[in-house]
Amino acid sequence: MMKLMSVKDLQAKISEAEGMKASAAMKALAAADAEKKALIDRLTNPSGLTDDEVSEKAAIIITRAVENGQTAVQVLRFPNHICTDGGRAINQLEEGWEQTLAGIPKEIYEFWKRRLRPLGYHIRYQIIDYPGGMPGDIAITLTWG
Repeated sequence: MMKLMSVKDLQAKISEAEGMKASAAMKALAAADAEKKALIDRLTNPSGLTDDEVSEKAAIIITRAVENGQTAVQVLRFPNHICTDGGRAINQLEEGWEQTLAGIPKEIYEFWKRRLRPLGYHIRYQIIDYPGGMPGDIAITLTWG
């Protein structure tokens, strides 16, 4: 048989449950922050891939997109913090915006310039979200056709 709890015991149990929820939320937030930091660290460091390896990956991505009837594909989405100016030059479409790139986003631009532009491909870097009204993530889109 189940025993009735006092109001004081119920309040203590509610407080404990709320504390556990808050603790779980804090852990989830910390994990998300750690994941974002790891992503930024990974994207700001060189990929270590050769042009041939990148060409192979690009061919797979482009072929898959073409088979699906697409004339463009988003290659990468990255936090604006990877740009030296937080994405301001990209957002303003300033000449020389590519000089603000770093890490893998810069490698992608340089690869496009060396290997894909001569083949007729176009590349676009653009802010794709505005959290709190401020520039957020940037997408790299490769287009053809």
